[in-house]
Amino acid sequence: MPALKPTEYEAEIVWLGSLESEDRNALMAEVRDALDLTFDGIAGECHAGLTRLSCSRVTSQYQRGTPIRNERQLSIVSAEELEQIAGAMGLDTLDPARLGSTMVLRGIPDFTHLPPSSRLQAPSGATVVVDMENRPCIFPAKSIEGAHPGHGKAFKAAAKGLRGVTAWVAAEGRVALGDRMRLHIPDQRAWAP
Repeated sequence: MPALKPTEYEAEIVWLGSLESEDRNALMAEVRDALDLTFDGIAGECHAGLTRLSCSRVTSQYQRGTPIRNERQLSIVSAEELEQIAGAMGLDTLDPARLGSTMVLRGIPDFTHLPPSSRLQAPSGATVVVDMENRPCIFPAKSIEGAHPGHGKAFKAAAKGLRGVTAWVAAEGRVALGDRMRLHIPDQRAWAP
């Protein structure tokens, strides 16, 4: 039996973006119709590369600034969860570009809590590996505040458990709006120490 099994869940790509600026205070992804995913991520994107310098998220494993594998090439969010976040913030909608998102998918329930090492595979064969939940941070809040004064501070609390996942490219290929990505999950029981 394979270590990864396809599920009946598919998600439609409803939004694509590329975050090219490293200025986190001006967080705003550029909207795209398609993206070419490579082993380095997305060419020209600020999160591209096979490696990255470790950040505050992994200080219990590495001294800050240590070169490590880049498991944060992509930021993928759920359309359904974005709607929940917007509602909790008192907004009609929330622009994924203001979150520095790479991809918005519609159709997979409880998306933020996909098992780490799950795969999302596009018709082109492009495949991304889910690293883990992408915890809310202050940078999207600043961008949201610029567009919706008085609402940015609510982002971290509203997005808790709904912020989507980080991912890296396992197989190269093109993804485009309207593509359907099949979810594959690890064929193993939950950890039970």
